[in-house]
Amino acid sequence: MTQGNEPRFPESGVGARLREAREAKGLDIAEVGQKLRMPVRVIESLEAENWSRLGAPIFVRGQLRSYARLLGLPVEEVVQTPELAPVAVAELKPRTYIPPMQRFAEQAARRAVYIVLTVAILVPVWVATRQQPTQDAVAETTPLEEPASTGERTAVATQRPRAAMRASLTPLPSRPAAAALALRFEGDSWVEIVDSSGETLESGLVEAGEIRSYDAGELGRVKLGNAGAVRVLHEGKVQDLAPYQRANVARFTVSSDGSLAPPVD
Repeated sequence: MTQGNEPRFPESGVGARLREAREAKGLDIAEVGQKLRMPVRVIESLEAENWSRLGAPIFVRGQLRSYARLLGLPVEEVVQTPELAPVAVAELKPRTYIPPMQRFAEQAARRAVYIVLTVAILVPVWVATRQQPTQDAVAETTPLEEPASTGERTAVATQRPRAAMRASLTPLPSRPAAAALALRFEGDSWVEIVDSSGETLESGLVEAGEIRSYDAGELGRVKLGNAGAVRVLHEGKVQDLAPYQRANVARFTVSSDGSLAPPVD
């Protein structure tokens, strides 16, 4: 790095504290970046307190937390620096919730369709069975002629009973739900979730203990801050975020079956 491009480090504050702790351990910026899997420019920005270069405050706090752990500094004191803007808790509305009355109405509509279809099948069958006894009675009352000679034989036509058609009023079994992707938050984490059409579904801070679930094919891409505190489950199985994670931030796309894939730049 040339002299004109060297970052300006503050004389005091969290940046200076990080730099002094790093130098006390005999580490240079490149070694720190390799240990934390962070770009050198991120380490320089943290020590220079150039927060605007690092993005949202939730990402900055996650990077400060990782850096403080590496250097053995008090994590909470480093993360709660007053220079960073406070994180506003966004009100998130999950799209997977369906009101009970709406579910009841949908189930009633499905049952009504089954009943209509069953009636449409039963009415023609009932009409056909009502006409059959009349035809049988006519055949039974028709007299048979006496044979003209002993060599003649009278042919008697027999009719086979028709099997009555039956229709069941039992609703058809519903198909199992499509595979879903679930996000389980074990700590506060900033999220950015975009659906398959490019529309942002959620963007903001999600508190610990929250769970988000999505149908297969609904999501397009996901970004998770403080990714170590989030469990991503596909078909009930926890997914490994290491291939998609850098500096405690995970970015990945979601396939149509709900499986994870690398992000598309």
